[in-house]
Amino acid sequence: MVVNAIARRFFGSANDRRVKKFQPQVDAINALEPELEKLSDDQLRARTAEFRDQLAKGAKLDTLLVPAFATVREAAKRTLGQRHYDVQLIGGMVLNERAIAEMRTGEGKTLSSTLPVYLNALTGNGVHVVTVNDYLAKRDAAWMAEVYSFLGMSVGTVLQESTDAERKAAYAADITYGTNNQFGFDYLRDNMKYARAQMVQRGHAYAIVDEVDSILVDEARTPLIISGPSEDRSSLYETIDKVIPIIEEGDFELDEKQRSATFTDQGIEKLEEKLLAEGVMKGESLYDIENVSIVHHLNSALRAHKLFQRDKDYIVQNDEVVIIDEFTGRMMPGRRYSEGLHQALEAKENVKIQPENQTLASITFQNYFRLYEKLAGMTGTAKTEEEEFGDIYGLEVITVPTNVDIARKDEDDAIFRTMAEKFEAIADLVEDAQKRGQPVLVGTTSIEKSELLADILKKKGVKDIKVLNARYHEQEARIIADAGMPGAITIATNMAGRGTDIQLGGNLEMRTAIEAGELEGEARAKKIEEIKKQIAKDKQAALDAGGLYVIGTERHESRRIDNQLRGRAGRQGDPGHSKFYLSLQDDLMRIFPIERMDSMLEKLGLEEGESITHPWVTKAIERAQARVEARNFDIRKNILKYDDVMNDQRKVIFEQRLELMDDDNVSDTIGDMRHDVVDAIVSKACPERTYPEQWNAEQLTEAAKTYLNIEVPVADWAAEEGIDAETVANRIKDAADAHIAAKAARYTPDIMRQVEKSILLQSIDGLWREHLVTLDHLSKVVGWRGLAQRDPLNEYKQEAYELFNALLTNLRELVTTQLAHVEIQMRQPEAPPALDTQEVHIDPQTGENEVANEAAPENKVLSEEQLRNVRRNDPCPCGSGKKFKHCHGAY
Repeated sequence: MVVNAIARRFFGSANDRRVKKFQPQVDAINALEPELEKLSDDQLRARTAEFRDQLAKGAKLDTLLVPAFATVREAAKRTLGQRHYDVQLIGGMVLNERAIAEMRTGEGKTLSSTLPVYLNALTGNGVHVVTVNDYLAKRDAAWMAEVYSFLGMSVGTVLQESTDAERKAAYAADITYGTNNQFGFDYLRDNMKYARAQMVQRGHAYAIVDEVDSILVDEARTPLIISGPSEDRSSLYETIDKVIPIIEEGDFELDEKQRSATFTDQGIEKLEEKLLAEGVMKGESLYDIENVSIVHHLNSALRAHKLFQRDKDYIVQNDEVVIIDEFTGRMMPGRRYSEGLHQALEAKENVKIQPENQTLASITFQNYFRLYEKLAGMTGTAKTEEEEFGDIYGLEVITVPTNVDIARKDEDDAIFRTMAEKFEAIADLVEDAQKRGQPVLVGTTSIEKSELLADILKKKGVKDIKVLNARYHEQEARIIADAGMPGAITIATNMAGRGTDIQLGGNLEMRTAIEAGELEGEARAKKIEEIKKQIAKDKQAALDAGGLYVIGTERHESRRIDNQLRGRAGRQGDPGHSKFYLSLQDDLMRIFPIERMDSMLEKLGLEEGESITHPWVTKAIERAQARVEARNFDIRKNILKYDDVMNDQRKVIFEQRLELMDDDNVSDTIGDMRHDVVDAIVSKACPERTYPEQWNAEQLTEAAKTYLNIEVPVADWAAEEGIDAETVANRIKDAADAHIAAKAARYTPDIMRQVEKSILLQSIDGLWREHLVTLDHLSKVVGWRGLAQRDPLNEYKQEAYELFNALLTNLRELVTTQLAHVEIQMRQPEAPPALDTQEVHIDPQTGENEVANEAAPENKVLSEEQLRNVRRNDPCPCGSGKKFKHCHGAY
């Protein structure tokens, strides 16, 4: 370790050497600045067309980097009044490679991204800028559009409420802003469409992911799911919820690390006795096959009662259970856990129980973002997850130097024996800081703890405390904007992905919007000048008091989350402090205990209220966090191995679907399927190396009627001299082809082609949905095979392969049978019947699904009942406001 440190001082780190390689290009961009400053706006804008012309003539994109970056910098100066620093140019160069730019809070990641976004948009293939929420997508798109529009580039934004038409227009733009969820859901929805013209995305050329650690690590191991409702079983949830209170200590086991809960044999016996008395259970054992779903719901109810805490994992608002995001502390209205857990929570809290959902399509963020030919990301904290970014995405992490050296002082952790002592010490520090006029940001891990600390502070007489958590989400921007005011006390559940910097003295943009929003002209200018003077005065007062003091009330499992909190202080060279206060009762210390920590504290003979503070202690905690991070990485990597199996099959299905959608005539494909079905039924009834008298003529006759809707005299054929199975198969194929040809002649070939295509696509979709459910169940049980010394992953691969082959066999049979029996009614074309859908994303911390808000009207899939008797010119029943023929009735 010492040798490494000496070598780094002498030679510089690998990261330093990597950053130095960008310097010649930075110098070249700076050298172009005087020349570009002389150009008129029109001349500067014309450079976009010149660059595109050079690319069309065969120039490589990277050869345009220096002139393109210089052009964007000049455009930003003229439109935003902001000039890219040299380190922002380096950040842009990192993003142009398959890499992640780690840039500290306040270093201007958003402005840096304009450089590679513009360069890559010159190709015309579209650039996607991915943010963590709709607010940031909307804000960044509007803000940076000034630069792009000035240079002749178009900008689109995809939001939760966007209709299909709006989405298609947004993706057609040169640059598209949106959230990770919306990009992923649009990909899934596109692969549920029935015509290429209905699809909204146009490929995956280049993406920059903002808050890349949050999206590609925290959320990436869990899939996006589009689901439809299943049957209502609310009474069962209510009954099971009433049974759970009989469960006592010893009746169940908890594993907080895995977020799992299981019943003991003693608990099962109690439940069986109670459920038999209630008439819920069939037979004598919960493990009888007819009670499988009851066991599943009992396990969900146990987790709801013993693992999930109100005001930490969720809150109850407007008669609904609303999930709280583990990483941002935000409420997630409309999102729901799956597999019965959300219903179990609703039963526990005695609110209206909503029905469960079934999977229609799914993909993980890991596999979605690996679709991009070129991927990059930016964040303030990525180095601790460098191995994961490299292994899974092939992304290198490069730390970009700060524009001004960091002046923040990071103090060693203070550890107390109890949580009460810890909170008392924090309250004393906050009280002292406010008296000195120093702004304080306190990071907590839950709503409950943020409000507990606020109550302690109020009892001490501390005033003007702002609490930022899921309950006060609407006031978020204002609370953060004021968090740098002298003496401001802000308590936040989490600071990841907030998208707003804490500026000492206050935020000019926010203050202007609030205090000068209604003013115009000279009055507005005068007011803004007053605000600027007041901010300068307040900033100096905050600086004199020591800058922002960041206090962590607990260590997170991930060092990265702690670093995000720390990074709020000391922006752009400002002074600041950060310190974490811990206790042995904290979740991290309790669930992942640090060896000898408790005995060390005992030996020191700490009095009540005393703490231990030492660099060794801080290092020990960070080592424990690193072990937890490595464990979580292994879990994510293992889950990805399983998902990769399904992803390979997904690619095959989606590619085949696209080919079929693009093909005007699928008759040859249908014909091949029909002939394969004939070969299969003949081989079953007429096995190889058997004589005609041994054939099962009755079975083959029945199969031909079932699958092909034709009558064939197999028994008569078997009596012919010299007959063989191949001849029988060819006769049946001819008869089946003639039956379909007669049907085509009756309804016209054009209509028959449409019917064939529609049935083929709908059959693929239906079987794929069933296949997804089967694979999901398989992945959950295959782990037990490790007890029999068999590799669960290999078992999963083998069985998934066999299931996929079965899917293809079922597809041939289903399509052949439907086309053989279908009778076409001549009426207005209808959209394919299906269920209303919802969007789902699994909670990254618990591994449970969250369902997003319902899709926009045009994105809804309507049932057959809803579409019946709708005429072409009637309003569409989805509520989009369009005529049926332009919406769900479109061909």
